[in-house]
Amino acid sequence: MLTTRKRGFFMSKSSTKNYICNVKHYNYIFTGAGLSALMTVYKMIQSGTFVDQSILLIDENTKKENDRTWCFWKTTDSIWENSISKKWDSALFANATFSRDLDLKPYHYNMVKGLDFYNQVFELIAKQANITFLNEKVLDINELENHVFVATPFENFTCDKVINSIYRKSEVENQTKYPLLQQHFIGWFIKSKEAVFNPERVTFMDFSVAQKGNTRFMYILPTSVNEALLEYTLFSEKLLKKEEYEQEIILYMKRLGITDYEIVDKEQGSIPMTCYPFWKKNTKKVLNIGTSGGWTKASTGYTFKSSDKKSTDLVTFLQKETDFRKFYNKTKFWFYDLLLLDVLYQKNELGALIFSSLFKKGNPDLIFKFLDEETSFWEDFQVIWKCPKKPFLRAIFNSVIRAIK
Repeated sequence: MLTTRKRGFFMSKSSTKNYICNVKHYNYIFTGAGLSALMTVYKMIQSGTFVDQSILLIDENTKKENDRTWCFWKTTDSIWENSISKKWDSALFANATFSRDLDLKPYHYNMVKGLDFYNQVFELIAKQANITFLNEKVLDINELENHVFVATPFENFTCDKVINSIYRKSEVENQTKYPLLQQHFIGWFIKSKEAVFNPERVTFMDFSVAQKGNTRFMYILPTSVNEALLEYTLFSEKLLKKEEYEQEIILYMKRLGITDYEIVDKEQGSIPMTCYPFWKKNTKKVLNIGTSGGWTKASTGYTFKSSDKKSTDLVTFLQKETDFRKFYNKTKFWFYDLLLLDVLYQKNELGALIFSSLFKKGNPDLIFKFLDEETSFWEDFQVIWKCPKKPFLRAIFNSVIRAIK
């Protein structure tokens, strides 16, 4: 049972019911103001149907720093155009034995810097009289009979609905039914003396780096002939020491012919890749979104496009429904993701082979459409058939056993 903390004191769920003095009430409280929450609020504003609803966003991060980079592909302009700092129409895929230039059209591969996104969203939020942002840490959330109680170190609130994006990793790590990998990485934004980059081509995945029993690749976002983000990335169970990521970036730069460079900025992260059924934790009044709600694309770790779609669905849902337990709808793509994660969890070294089999001869348009979860069964078959058969048949068998248990 959750407890609520008020200025150093703990109150049980039963005593919380009686605590009503000086507690401000909102229609919606967003606990956590990350990508998914900010997208949702932005679209709630754009819809024009929530102007009479009071909304509180609570996050311990001020959202005033460039703390991450997102990328997504799209065929048309999006509502996030003001946040996009670079677009590419071509990409490179490579491994130790081959490389292929991919024509991405009709897609564009877009880069969004965190601070640009935050500025776009908060510029609109600042104009709304019904929306408040609170820079505090959320301590507890209690769903009561008629409302939800939210506690921070210095204030307490009640609301009709909580939309939560605070990720509790122990919930996933303490179970064994669903495989859990991490997409973990360190990236350097560099400016080199040597002009080695093609600013019109993103390096989508380069598996030519030593695999060392894992799924490891280099990811490059070039913005000029001598400026780029180089990111050493793994899909694996365990994280590395910081020096290991950075040493691999240095080795890769030497291969490119870079000897004189400046590190302009750094970023690092670890994104959980899992098909754990987060939606089962949703209640009538509390909805989990973002990573905490399974909004990250489990098989790739891509977050921006998936959150963009699901936040649109959520805003539509909020205008029609009141029970958050009705929001999630499991699709065939959840099962596809589960198969890939099962394969990589059992034999993590197969990642380069699997992705290479997709991109060596596959149609990039179809692959992106598949990753966007917009393909028909026949199109699914065209993509999946290119994958190595034996490990996926074994994964299907494991899924059947898992379902029986």
